[in-house]
Amino acid sequence: MAKTEKVSAVAEIADEFRSSNAAVVTAYTGLTVAQLKQLRRSLGDNAQYRVVKNTLTKIAANEAGIVALDEHLSGSTAVAFVTGDPVEAAKGLRDFAKENPALVIKGGVLDGKALSADEIKKLADLESREVLLSKLAGAMKGKQSQAASLFQALPTKLVRTADALRAKLAEQGGAE
Repeated sequence: MAKTEKVSAVAEIADEFRSSNAAVVTAYTGLTVAQLKQLRRSLGDNAQYRVVKNTLTKIAANEAGIVALDEHLSGSTAVAFVTGDPVEAAKGLRDFAKENPALVIKGGVLDGKALSADEIKKLADLESREVLLSKLAGAMKGKQSQAASLFQALPTKLVRTADALRAKLAEQGGAE
């Protein structure tokens, strides 16, 4: 690879690190081209899976301010650059690795924080962002309806108390 090609490759990888909110480093030894194609399809538009050269990736990651990946950049390496929901990408990689044991998740980075392979698997066990947001919205709606019922109950209770007091006073006034 000529020096200009290496410089442009480093710049391109560094841009991918900067534009993604997560990156997952994997070993892919033993996977066929068809399996890699299937993995890329399973990640969809959420992530870009790219086979990389370790030395160039180390330089690019350091340029992008990421030093946590150096220990994972050895052997046959590919990186999933995640631009969408990191949970979905982690699920896609985990599920593919279950079906194809040749794919090994080495580690990664999420918003600048280093992640181990186990942490990425735990991330994959989370529900997607949309599901969590809908659960939050449902909980908030429930709390709002409870508050509305409470606020509606206060004046109703006041009216009932006033009516009971009026009836008691009328009864006492008629008994005298």
